[in-house]
Amino acid sequence: METLAIKVKIGDREYPMRVKIEDEAKIRHAGKLINEKLRRYKEEFGLDDNQDLLAMVAFDCMVESLETNEVNAEDSEHIRNSISQLNTLLSKAL
Repeated sequence: METLAIKVKIGDREYPMRVKIEDEAKIRHAGKLINEKLRRYKEEFGLDDNQDLLAMVAFDCMVESLETNEVNAEDSEHIRNSISQLNTLLSKAL
């Protein structure tokens, strides 16, 4: 596993990290999305405190993650049910 040393700027700080080469673009994209949310919240709420802004972004990201996990769980259940129905139909046909 080869790693790459990169720096990602979030807010007014740079964070050095070592990442897998294949993950670099994804990590840089995540940093870009965080910075975009920081800017949007700063403009929307008029906040200058980076800690408050980062906490809001973290909270928002966690809510999005929970929603995504819920949708994925529902999709997985639907897929399981569909496979079960197909299995039943195939069993009857054979």
